[in-house]
Amino acid sequence: MDDHHPSLPRLASLDLRVAGRDRMLDFYTRDLGLALLDQDDHALRLGPGTDRPLLTLHLDPSARPAPGRTTGLYHFAILLPSRRDLARALRNLLQHGYPLQGAADHLVSEALYLADPEGNGIELYADRPRAAWPRQDGRLRMATDPLDFEGLMAELSQDQAPWIGMPPTTIIGHVHLRVAGIDAAESFYQDVLGFDLVTRYGASASFLSTDGYHHHIGLNTWESAGAPTPPHGSTGLLHFALRPPQGVDLHSIHARAQSRGVPTQWEGADLSLRDPSGNGILLLAARD
Repeated sequence: MDDHHPSLPRLASLDLRVAGRDRMLDFYTRDLGLALLDQDDHALRLGPGTDRPLLTLHLDPSARPAPGRTTGLYHFAILLPSRRDLARALRNLLQHGYPLQGAADHLVSEALYLADPEGNGIELYADRPRAAWPRQDGRLRMATDPLDFEGLMAELSQDQAPWIGMPPTTIIGHVHLRVAGIDAAESFYQDVLGFDLVTRYGASASFLSTDGYHHHIGLNTWESAGAPTPPHGSTGLLHFALRPPQGVDLHSIHARAQSRGVPTQWEGADLSLRDPSGNGILLLAARD
């Protein structure tokens, strides 16, 4: 199994409701480097140059951003196969003049932050090898240090290959959510879905994963403590598709959710539900 890209990534795809077709399509294909896989009057499906969609944009011209503070998407994170691929993505953004909102060295990874034209947060990142991930007192250590832009761009000193978009092995590495309360959200992802707590930052942020990864799910209340869910029909996150941890059966999750009064709905073999802050999740059944 590759350090960076398990054969079945934990996060499969993400669905967003968007108001604008053309500017969103232009951003995700030209600036971000995803390919348009197919489209109809209601949705655009995009992926890394394969038939595997990472992102579906559901078109609703009447949709508007949620007013005020709400729960929802903080960012979704696109994991590139290598540091050089991250440098190529950065070069493409710079060439098109698309603004970054931030950048960081998280010790386990290097990351760039931006938002799409409708304000959905995006992280582009590359992992360091797992053997290099620092630990302290038995726990994985992460930080938000300045990114070494010079070192990152030096990856391209011998690279004159033209930009052809995201590599085929690009995946969604994690999703980071705005939640109303850390304790309830953390309990849901641990006790109902079966994820492990990796680390917690005070009372306002928590990171969970499976397979020993640094995080598949990020939770924070930095802008959303006690906040309501977005009004129906708002732009933003509809749901993310998630493969449960190894050995965790969907029927067991269904039973645990029902015991807590969490509404669920079967969609064929998959299970749809929402976390305590209203963030939509589609749990995917194992497939041959």
